[in-house]
Amino acid sequence: MNTTGSVQFFDQQFQRQVAADDYALNPFEAAALPYLAGEVLDFGCGLGNLAIEAARRGCHVTALDASHAAVEHIRVVALRDSLAIHADEADLRDFSIANDYDTVVCIGLLMFFDCPAALRQLHALQTHLRPGGVVAVNVLVEGTTFMDMFSPEGHCLLRPDELREHFNDWQVLSYEVQEFGAPRGTKKVFATIVARKPSEASAEAYRSGPQIG
Repeated sequence: MNTTGSVQFFDQQFQRQVAADDYALNPFEAAALPYLAGEVLDFGCGLGNLAIEAARRGCHVTALDASHAAVEHIRVVALRDSLAIHADEADLRDFSIANDYDTVVCIGLLMFFDCPAALRQLHALQTHLRPGGVVAVNVLVEGTTFMDMFSPEGHCLLRPDELREHFNDWQVLSYEVQEFGAPRGTKKVFATIVARKPSEASAEAYRSGPQIG
């Protein structure tokens, strides 16, 4: 297991949230929730608040994260409440997705990879979404000045409109760039996209090669 500085940062945060009984959806999770249906991949699920809520609404969820504390919490809740969640601890930087899904969600993860890994995994998420399915992706972008959670292993801040460019042939359901205040007068700038994958014919053409620069 790769225990980077970023993983350690969030592992400690998740432990504090569990101790404080703090399981509220963040704004990005709350915005993604209405789109989740069928078989769901939550790639970088964090504490699992979104995965758990989706399962409570009838979804079958695969929840993946590098945080041991987060995955153990999800497993306990899934067992206790008889929820259809398969939670695994994994280094998602080079994780190979084996199955296809009706919905894919990746909130607050890809910016913690180096850019080649981030774009490679973005393409893998697109590829493993079934035709007509919906993906929700959220990342920090250029303009972000709060850097405490990034590790020396590398990170990737896309241009504010760059995320949308990777979905040019998709039906974009929503795209937002939002700025939030952070400690010591810094800020976080997020881009969030929700998009529907093209039909089967278009999807076959898409599978022929990565749509990344």
